[in-house]
Amino acid sequence: MTPIRRVAFIGNSLPRRCGIATFTTHLQEAVAASYPALETCIVAMTDHGQVYDYPATVALQIKADDVDAYARATNFLNAGRFDTICLQHEFGIFGGEAGAHILVLLSGLTMPVVTTLHTVLGDPTAAQRAVLTGIIEASSKIVVMAAKARELLRSVYHVPDDKIEVIPHGIPDVAFVTPDAAKARLGFAGKPVILTFGLLSPNKGIEVMIDAMPSILRRRPDAVYVVLGATHPNLVREQGEAYRESLMARVRELGVENHVVFLDQFVDQATLLEFISMCDIYVTPYLNEAQMTSGTLAYSFGLGKPVVSTPYWHARELLADGRGVLVPFGDAAAIGNEIAALLTDDPRRRAMCERAYAVSRTMTWERTAERYVSVFASARQGHWLKILPRTGKGAPEQQSLAAPDMQIGHFLSMCDDTGLFQHAVHSVPDRSHGYCVDDNARALLLACALNNPGEQRLSEVLTTRFAAFVQHAWNRDARRFRNFMGFDRNWLEDRGSEDSHGRTLWALGECARRDASPSRRLWASTLFAEALSTAETFGSPRAWAFTLLGLGSYCAVTPDDVRAQEVRRFLADRLMSCLAAVETRDWVWFEEGLSYDNARLSQALMLTGMATQTPAYVEAGLRSLRWLMNRQTAPEGHFRPVGTAGFGEKRQPPRAFDQQPVEATATIAACLTAWRANGDAEWKAIATNAFAWFHGRNDLSVALVDLHTGSCRDGLHPDRANENRGGESVVCYLLGLAEIRQLARANIGPTKPPILAAVGT
Repeated sequence: MTPIRRVAFIGNSLPRRCGIATFTTHLQEAVAASYPALETCIVAMTDHGQVYDYPATVALQIKADDVDAYARATNFLNAGRFDTICLQHEFGIFGGEAGAHILVLLSGLTMPVVTTLHTVLGDPTAAQRAVLTGIIEASSKIVVMAAKARELLRSVYHVPDDKIEVIPHGIPDVAFVTPDAAKARLGFAGKPVILTFGLLSPNKGIEVMIDAMPSILRRRPDAVYVVLGATHPNLVREQGEAYRESLMARVRELGVENHVVFLDQFVDQATLLEFISMCDIYVTPYLNEAQMTSGTLAYSFGLGKPVVSTPYWHARELLADGRGVLVPFGDAAAIGNEIAALLTDDPRRRAMCERAYAVSRTMTWERTAERYVSVFASARQGHWLKILPRTGKGAPEQQSLAAPDMQIGHFLSMCDDTGLFQHAVHSVPDRSHGYCVDDNARALLLACALNNPGEQRLSEVLTTRFAAFVQHAWNRDARRFRNFMGFDRNWLEDRGSEDSHGRTLWALGECARRDASPSRRLWASTLFAEALSTAETFGSPRAWAFTLLGLGSYCAVTPDDVRAQEVRRFLADRLMSCLAAVETRDWVWFEEGLSYDNARLSQALMLTGMATQTPAYVEAGLRSLRWLMNRQTAPEGHFRPVGTAGFGEKRQPPRAFDQQPVEATATIAACLTAWRANGDAEWKAIATNAFAWFHGRNDLSVALVDLHTGSCRDGLHPDRANENRGGESVVCYLLGLAEIRQLARANIGPTKPPILAAVGT
């Protein structure tokens, strides 16, 4: 699949004065700035009777009440060959009952749609529900900015978890500064400043904050409340400035006119940031609990400002755990008390500033753009990657898949005339760490997988190079494979780990069965037989599992090797004994703790059970894998591999981080083995879900893969992706992709496929 090249954003656009226009414009600008090769534009909604001097980024405008204009926009977008459409939805900006005209546009699009819902109603009218349901059905992904919105989509609109992404409102990435300099520039030097910004309307609760001013002034007589923002244009058209005038009258009535400043202006971003910088406290006294997002709240929090707010849904989440102060709706006394307390407690206020700024670094527009582009890629993959719901007998068959292209450019760049490098610094091979047999054995597995129909084989020279590395790793005197080699081609050890020996046997077994060269198949079979006996002495369950995976292929091509058959039974029985010794009702596993490549243990038992017609092995593999997947699935439904921070912890729930590609690859292979074992299509769904982890359906909503080069980041930290793209990671991704591509080519439903269909990974 080619990379995303063109994205169109549908929504309001500056210079129209509203929050959706600001958000749409800033999101488009952030994506364009972060991805210069990605062409972006805006399709702008223009409200009735208005004319705006739109910038060049607005490629088309739609008159909101003109239903034919929506159909013309559909034609424009289809003709423009946009890869993805990003729709910004808010009730009131589209024409028709409850904004139904937008469905005309969506119904004819030929590309995936990612919709951001700025409002999710818990109690919609029939018309509102019908429109929103239509938008959801037309969208490949739904983005919301709060967990509460996800909850409502699931409970009220029955949207599946895998369709929903939570991406917080973006914020400018500016330095943390104290307010003094900005106060001096704006004429508020030496005064404690409370700020509210936004288009004025009655639901903002400004009158409640005005009523709180007398109590604040009793404790801080020099405090000033600044109300920055023009009156909402819709309100001006209906009532003129009656609302603003009523607020000013209330100020005079309370005698606080020297302490409340109204600035009737719609400011640009630079001016807004200047005003936020100069405030000591930002207040959002909104009256509507159902407000799902507030850009001004996000911006103020992102600049490190203490926020006092009523507990509308966005504020309740953003300011939880002491990150801000929440007060009851409409309670002037509570607002006054909390603001006065903050203004008279400098250490507490400074601590809140620093915490807000630190927490908000994940919300910058650059990070937001990255997450949106990841969702765009996932939405495109949604045309081929169907994350299936739970599937049972009689359920519809899986739709035809068309998996991403097999791009091996980065993989090739990680190889030299010795073999595959272990590590990279970003995408550049790191020669200082040399090579290992682990990764070159994986590369040999990949070479075998690419011999499947529909794939482009690796070159004979490259495959031979991996085989030569494995051959050179064999220490005949020690009867073990060495693992680590320096860049100078000197071995760093006489023998590698048990796991590396087992993984090399696995690669040799696959090579003996699937290599394109008859001569190399014979070589692999001979070396496998020579190195096999050592595996009987190993104590590592993973080494047993890797060896069993190799034995599955080796025994298929050398059925007369009785000794290999005996070793296979011996190792499978050892895994069964481990499971019997450790398993309890709540811990269905082979060891006291979880580690890496966990799913390979279950996969090895299932493959061995199918090959030897031993149902007990198959059942144990299925049972343990089902338990593992319950622990590798996040509450939101996406794949969450066992984090490295918890490796070896006894009978504890897995840690969330760090997450590594090897776990996703093992899970894909094991789940597809489970599908081949019992024909339950749910295993295909779980496998595709694990593959989606690579493409952004993960805890950070960050794609690890570059679809153009095939490179793969080394994993996920709690706050970011690991930008290095080493040998293990790229091979793991390509092995998982080979599995998914073969599944796509098979294009069969929940019936049980032949075992021989498995990719040898």
